[in-house]
Amino acid sequence: MIIVPVKEGENIERALKRFKRKFEKTGAIRELRARKNFEKPSMKKRIQMQKAIYVQHLQLMDEQ
Repeated sequence: MIIVPVKEGENIERALKRFKRKFEKTGAIRELRARKNFEKPSMKKRIQMQKAIYVQHLQLMDEQ
């Protein structure tokens, strides 16, 4: 459970923003979306490889 203490005189908008940041860091939404559709392990590996190739390509382009 995420607890965000609200300080005296603090704006509720700021506390809400802190809550959203903490919630995002937990990765709950990302996990829910990942579990929504089953993905075969081979597809996960394939996507990881594609991302790695893309990132490596970007790094090579940055060096040039």
